[in-house]
Amino acid sequence: MTRPPAPPFDEASARQKVRAAEDAWNTRDPEKVAGAYTADTIWRNRSEFVTGRDQVVEFLTRKWEREQDYALRKSLWAYTADRIAVRFQYEWHDGDGQWWRSYGNENWEFDADGYMRRREASINDVPIAAEDRRIFGPRPAAEADAPLPLE
Repeated sequence: MTRPPAPPFDEASARQKVRAAEDAWNTRDPEKVAGAYTADTIWRNRSEFVTGRDQVVEFLTRKWEREQDYALRKSLWAYTADRIAVRFQYEWHDGDGQWWRSYGNENWEFDADGYMRRREASINDVPIAAEDRRIFGPRPAAEADAPLPLE
């Protein structure tokens, strides 16, 4: 079974893969998101290491319990035949109501069928005021491929 688009990537298929990942993560459905990864996927997310889809589901369940009202934007940074690098930003609030904007970079590696076998994410969190939010839910079609501001 394949998960299109599959390698080798060109710019259009790399952008399609990035948008599909953004859309899936914005569902905040750990099972749906985990379906895009190989059964033996390996991750580094900040300082946490995750191996396999079951651990991905556990990780994402914990993540979205803590990161409430999570909304994400991803942007293609670079690609090769079977790898994609993205920049991303997402906003969320904690249990105390403090809003955060999280900035990061991810490196992805795919198997021949289009499943992600490796994901490495570096992320920094910046506290923001609720009125400074700029990401509200899934990306509307009108914002397709809109660049992410640096700050």
